[in-house]
Amino acid sequence: MKRLYRSKNNRTFLGILGGLGDYWEMDATLLRVIFVFLLLATGIFPFGIAYLITYFIVPLKPEA
Repeated sequence: MKRLYRSKNNRTFLGILGGLGDYWEMDATLLRVIFVFLLLATGIFPFGIAYLITYFIVPLKPEA
């Protein structure tokens, strides 16, 4: 069963987009570019708040 975790290794800020990249088996850089575009296109508020909420909801990946 796949679980969503914040990434410890593939992180730029909080590891959320790196974790999503691992979960969806996608390049995290592409997710970061899309996120920044949507962040700026929507006036920062919705995606910025969602990113911060996700930080508190999604756990950090446990040690193997």
